[in-house]
Amino acid sequence: MVKAIEQGLPKMRIEQAATRKQARIDSGKETIVGVNAFRTESKSEMELLEVDNTAVLRQQLARLDEVKRSRDNDAVRRSLETLEKCAETGEGNLLALSVEAARNRATLGEISSALEKVFGRYRATTSLNTTIYQSQMQDNPLFEQAQKLADSFADYEGRRPRIMVAKVGQDGHDRGAKVIAAAFADIGFDVDISPLFQTPEEIVQQALDNDVHIVGISSLAGGHKTLVPQVVKGLKAARREDILVIAGGVIPERDYDYLYERGVAGVFGPGTVIAETAIKLLDLLLEQHQ
Repeated sequence: MVKAIEQGLPKMRIEQAATRKQARIDSGKETIVGVNAFRTESKSEMELLEVDNTAVLRQQLARLDEVKRSRDNDAVRRSLETLEKCAETGEGNLLALSVEAARNRATLGEISSALEKVFGRYRATTSLNTTIYQSQMQDNPLFEQAQKLADSFADYEGRRPRIMVAKVGQDGHDRGAKVIAAAFADIGFDVDISPLFQTPEEIVQQALDNDVHIVGISSLAGGHKTLVPQVVKGLKAARREDILVIAGGVIPERDYDYLYERGVAGVFGPGTVIAETAIKLLDLLLEQHQ
């Protein structure tokens, strides 16, 4: 199992199964009541706890500043140096030394950075499970329409429509993003996938470097009202308002207008059919480029 994890096999199998499942739901081959069958027009209001992410960020930064001002920084430096040396030589107990550094009020980031100097930082292998979504969408009119629109855009623009599927902030849930990326690739998009835990600035830079037409941000951790508008703002500062920013994932409907008012081109929540989303986006791109 350890070797399988190192090769990314379990993760790949999970993503393949999720892509196949989503395609069966989108095509209607698998029925989910309330999602793709027997949908009700009525809406029920749910009481939600909303956290002001910006306020929390300010509070946490202020707490960090206070910790660093009040601690014994010489003791912190010594404990981090000892931790780094243990990682280099293998002599000692990394956990015990990490606990000691924490008792000296070293931050989690500082402890991680000390270990990273020796071990480096793990980067997950990113791969697209293409053809799986397409295999479940044979003779589906929406899927075929989306493919034709993608071809039309490529003929008009001279290159395929390009989308970057992004995760931003401390949101490690990327299975849905991988499903969307694989489906868009099957439809005919060129697809880029951002690494996990990116800042808005990193997302903007990657979008500029890859010259994408669309940035699709998957949000499942409640940071959409803070982080997604920052991506829009960053693209505007770079004079690339032509790059569409869309958002999807677990986003309450009551927040849609907030995002639209801040320049988001589309919000696609749970139950959205991927082929329908692609059609809407391609229509926007064709309209924009004509």
